[in-house]
Amino acid sequence: MTDPLAAEVRRLRAVEQLSVREIRARTGLGRDRVYELLRGVPPPAWTRRPNAKDQLRARAIELRASGCSLSEIAARTGIAKSTASQWVRDVPLAAGDDAVRARRKSHAKSMSEARWAAHRAARDAARADQHTAAVAAVGRIDDRDILLLGAAIYWCEGTKSKPWRRDDHLQLINSDPGLLAVFLLFLSTCGVDRSVPTYRVSIHETADADAATGWWAARLALPIDRFRRPTLKTHKPGTPRQNTGADYHGCLVINVPRSRELYWRIEGMISELFRKSGGAGLENVDR
Repeated sequence: MTDPLAAEVRRLRAVEQLSVREIRARTGLGRDRVYELLRGVPPPAWTRRPNAKDQLRARAIELRASGCSLSEIAARTGIAKSTASQWVRDVPLAAGDDAVRARRKSHAKSMSEARWAAHRAARDAARADQHTAAVAAVGRIDDRDILLLGAAIYWCEGTKSKPWRRDDHLQLINSDPGLLAVFLLFLSTCGVDRSVPTYRVSIHETADADAATGWWAARLALPIDRFRRPTLKTHKPGTPRQNTGADYHGCLVINVPRSRELYWRIEGMISELFRKSGGAGLENVDR
């Protein structure tokens, strides 16, 4: 059955357009009870108080729809940026508006530059000072320096003989031309000319292996006839690697034939370096 009191309350609201206060005076009901009975019944238009910011809100929405940023809306309407964000949060910038995206990107870049320019300048100056001091510290390099440095490079980056795989010859692979140049200088100091080793490029199959071979030969002054067939790595379409494009030259593999005695010499230098550093010699560690 229909509640006659509820029906009367709703009639007073919908037909006579009374306010909540007037309905309470007519019926003697409390405010919460009147609101409960009026649930879903819109208030009369005359009870709605005009909002002084309705025009500003409409203007903000209009500006957003035309492609303005929150900062621009705040500046042109005089409202706070946080208020503008609340008012236009359901009115995003047009996804296809290239001019808007370019303007926003340019603004973000200029803000970032303004914020970090002084920090970057100070960082770059400090870095240049450290480079200058490091260059002075290196000074003159003699054969002993080259021998120790080359042995350390090989022990870090080269293949090593293991108890389960005896292979006492030199093979080193790396992608850094500077490090490889130092290692080649080490070989030369040990009496191994650049025409003695064989060289091979290891590179992804999507790259130009022939161009990479020519690049390494020119970069390190290596005889092109000593290069073997490149090793191609399988390409993975979903790879996150960044070493792609014209600057990608793969890795260079250097193999030194008949290098058992030179390998033993490196072992000896590394073993002595370990001892001088307070560690164990190679004979006491698992190689």
